[in-house]
Amino acid sequence: MLCLRGQQLVSSLDSLRPYDDDAVRGVIQEMDTLFKANLSDANATTDNQTSWSTVQLRHNALERNKRCLLTYLYNRVLQIRSMRWEFGVVLPNDIKEMLSDEEFKWFSKYSTTLATFMRSLGEDVGYWGIDLTENLKPPKSLYTEVLCLTDHGKFELEDGDVVYLKKNSRHFLPTSECQTLIRQGVLEQLIS
Repeated sequence: MLCLRGQQLVSSLDSLRPYDDDAVRGVIQEMDTLFKANLSDANATTDNQTSWSTVQLRHNALERNKRCLLTYLYNRVLQIRSMRWEFGVVLPNDIKEMLSDEEFKWFSKYSTTLATFMRSLGEDVGYWGIDLTENLKPPKSLYTEVLCLTDHGKFELEDGDVVYLKKNSRHFLPTSECQTLIRQGVLEQLIS
């Protein structure tokens, strides 16, 4: 069938997988072939009904492939956008490897735009910025006990105190300040 490649792209939308450059390129090449065949048949000066039926069939296949391709790309953008909220500005390496160069550029631009917007919040009341990604769920307490999973080094708190985050060290930190590191996998929240 003409549109099998497009269908393969759409079937893999449940979780983020590596960008399938070969499938995307294959769909685009198939669309180019269909378009050229339609152009050739449309330029022919025949009134043959069969020829026009073939042109219409190819046009429908082109439209279907376009929808499949756009669905694939749009769903990847939605997943990448949600990762910005979940992981912050720094994506884990295993996720970074799954993105195409263009997707990573989009992620960087989105991060910059979101950061600019968050910095502008509160200016009218004299407060310089609000981090909207900080608490995706309301905290149950102001402080939380965390276990450091990696050697992260210095971590400066809002009040100016500096905490050294070394692997396997335990800390009692303000919940609002350690949420991003928890999402990035640097810290693990200990439930008591």
